Amino acid sequence: MPEYPEDLKYTAEHEWVREGNESTVRIGITEYAAEQLGDIVFVSLPSVGDEVTAGDSCGELESTKSVSDVFSPVSGAVTAINQALEDRPELVNAEPYGDGWLFEVETADGTDLDELLDADAYAEHVDS
Repeated sequence: MPEYPEDLKYTAEHEWVREGNESTVRIGITEYAAEQLGDIVFVSLPSVGDEVTAGDSCGELESTKSVSDVFSPVSGAVTAINQALEDRPELVNAEPYGDGWLFEVETADGTDLDELLDADAYAEHVDS
């Protein structure tokens, strides 16, 4: 059964958010989502400088089973993408909370991460 780190916030669409420096957050998909997708073979992410909007699709994960949208959990400007995924998309499956992160966002003013799910609420969402 997947573990959901307590230091992260989650979305109902199975993305996670880790607070970083200042107003920058790191975003990835949960272990549950990675398991559901199967072996990820290609990752399409927003570009550095792109503006993303909370709840909107901003990339895709292609697996041996299907193609799935990546939704931004927050609004803001993309400040970094995980370049390692270009050559090693399987990192998303192997280390979804570590080296398999997707991108970072400088959050827009007024972003409240407390509006996202905590680990317990996310676990309940997955179990329902």
